[in-house]
Amino acid sequence: MFIPIFFVLHWYLSLFMHSFFLHRYSAHQMFKLSKFWERFFYVLTYVLQGASFLNPRAYAILHRMHHEYSDTDKDPHSPVQHPTVFGMMWHTRNVYLNINERRVAVDPKFEGGYPEWPAFDRIAESLPSRLFWIAAYTTLYVVFVEHWAFYALLPIHFIMGPAQGAIVNWCGHKYGYQNFDNQDNSRNTLAIDFLMLGELFQNNHHKFPNRPNFGARWFEFDPTYRIMLLLDKLGLAKLKNKRMPAAQVVERQRTGNTA
Repeated sequence: MFIPIFFVLHWYLSLFMHSFFLHRYSAHQMFKLSKFWERFFYVLTYVLQGASFLNPRAYAILHRMHHEYSDTDKDPHSPVQHPTVFGMMWHTRNVYLNINERRVAVDPKFEGGYPEWPAFDRIAESLPSRLFWIAAYTTLYVVFVEHWAFYALLPIHFIMGPAQGAIVNWCGHKYGYQNFDNQDNSRNTLAIDFLMLGELFQNNHHKFPNRPNFGARWFEFDPTYRIMLLLDKLGLAKLKNKRMPAAQVVERQRTGNTA
């Protein structure tokens, strides 16, 4: 059972750093970190994402563009604009690389407020680094695999970060229900959010992009937010906007009560 356990651990630990550090910290600045803890979580994101490490600056800019241009032809990742998830992923890849390698000018409104560590990035994003992680995952499978069928999981380790992003952006703008009319196709894909740690409450998030808790109604549980609360209580992170409304707004909209 080692391989299934390893896969699940890698999925959720990598996903947590994706949600916590890249999305909610780098892109949205939902909480503050000291320089020490920022660097700590920067390195931890690299260790847990491994071969699919995503650069915080490029991720933040890409995600801010997504909010600004949601589901339009300028959105870097929208299923409304791409007929297949693979086409969407390829387009996202190209936009990400253009930003990360500074091939294109970025609108100043998307710049700033994200962690940067160029010296570390040169190592983390290098080909030898990515090959090291690919070799490490492959070695674990060769040594511990219980059945040949488990090798089908191996490629997911190599592209885990982008795969998680694709699930959120595809499902979160294609399937589910809407609490708010955001003038886009964002949706809450509650049925499979247990796989995504709160990230699939996309409709809520697009309504309140800086609210730390992505859940808005009593049955919408955001695990990442609960961990953020714990880190806030421990003094490791300082949460912002903890009291931003959501559930009350949903209820008023649902009942038609605007008072």
